[in-house]
Amino acid sequence: MLNNIIQIAGVINLEEALMLVDQGVEYIGFPLRLKDGRKDISEADARLIISKIKPQSKPVLITYLEKAKEISKFCKYLDVDTIQLHGEIELNEVKYLKGSSPNLLVIKSLIVKEYNLKDLGLQIKNFLPYVDMFITDTYDPQTGRTGATGKTHDWEISSKIVELSPKPVILAGGLNPNNVREAILKVKPAGVDSHTGVESPDGKKSLRIVREFVTEAQKGFNNLLNQ
Repeated sequence: MLNNIIQIAGVINLEEALMLVDQGVEYIGFPLRLKDGRKDISEADARLIISKIKPQSKPVLITYLEKAKEISKFCKYLDVDTIQLHGEIELNEVKYLKGSSPNLLVIKSLIVKEYNLKDLGLQIKNFLPYVDMFITDTYDPQTGRTGATGKTHDWEISSKIVELSPKPVILAGGLNPNNVREAILKVKPAGVDSHTGVESPDGKKSLRIVREFVTEAQKGFNNLLNQ
């Protein structure tokens, strides 16, 4: 059973990735081929970093790619076996991806907007046979971005998603050391994810903040066990 997952995304170099591994972060996310062209590192650098942090950690390709064959090819290039699908990918593409790459662990994003629980429930029902986990994230109406916004969303919706989904759910969106334990107790997710919430003002991952985030997340998961 996948649970007590701590994922941190957006590493910018090998030193940062090794720091995350050292702090006990198992899932390390690499956002690449995003639809707005943003990237933290080059694909070649990501491939090198991934080769250095396996098998101590689980590298995750986070992408907006929407074609199964291209996704599979990219996963093989990076040598990752976990993919986070963050774009508006068609159901048939995810079905094909899972069928052609059965050992690939597939995480499907669920973007929380105001009052869209009915739509999210339908997504869960449709994608459920072809994914291993879901991840919630926040929609920013000002920028249109659906990830790395630094903003939280209505945790009541994410809590309902956890209740609706037979598959594990990772909670993302504006999480930091100050709110992650409360979020875990409220939502009861299988895991938590942070990107900008563990960065210092210069955009680099902070050892102190990462350490605090991991500690608070672990406390939250332990509190759930004792409820």
